[in-house]
Amino acid sequence: MKLTGAQAVLACLKHEGVDVVFGYPGGAVLSLYDEVYKEKFPHILTGHEQGAVHAADGYARATGKPGVCFATSGPGVCNMVTGIATANMDSIPLVIISGQVATTLIGRDSFQEADISGITTPITKHNYLVKDEKELPRVLKEAFYIATTGRPGPVLVDIAKNVFDTTFDFSYPSTVQLRGYHGNITGKEDDLDRAVAAIEAAEKPVILTGGGIILADMAPTLQHIVTNMHVPVVTTLMGKGAVPDTYD
Repeated sequence: MKLTGAQAVLACLKHEGVDVVFGYPGGAVLSLYDEVYKEKFPHILTGHEQGAVHAADGYARATGKPGVCFATSGPGVCNMVTGIATANMDSIPLVIISGQVATTLIGRDSFQEADISGITTPITKHNYLVKDEKELPRVLKEAFYIATTGRPGPVLVDIAKNVFDTTFDFSYPSTVQLRGYHGNITGKEDDLDRAVAAIEAAEKPVILTGGGIILADMAPTLQHIVTNMHVPVVTTLMGKGAVPDTYD
């Protein structure tokens, strides 16, 4: 099936079950927005790029699904840096799709060019710069896999402007193979047993819970442990709700 890069992006989102995106248009992503309009893909237009990334973050927190947002090149996606950093600190799965100047102009200080891959390297779980349209399906498949597995986090996919307009044979991969990354982490009961034994041996134990307890759906297990062992609990901001505030 032949698709343009812009059409391929939306096709990939559909394969990943994305039901809404948040964004703000600009020159480098106009081809993508043309396809959003033509396909009537669910999109929420915000008044500013920062609003889009925070909205995607909130969507991910509320639904458990990865939040997806669009931004144009340069100042557009740079406006998302605060929201990307927030998601990274709080382990929130996001896929940020940004436009970049054409491949022939990258590295020439072109209009609205910014090295967003370099800028966001410290605050993303991973990021990509796509300069070949044939790489789009693989990259987006990997982006969603990385964002949602292991410790969740934001993944940025920066796409050169000409890639959106180029037609290629589209095929979406069914699996992901990444050297050195094994996203699905299975907890070990032995580790939990050792933790319980350490609490039992402690003279004045206290448990500090963080957001990982909630993300891992371990709050019921924690509540069972602390209720039976009568251990005091304090929480970080992200750990609020792991143990009811009425726990005494």
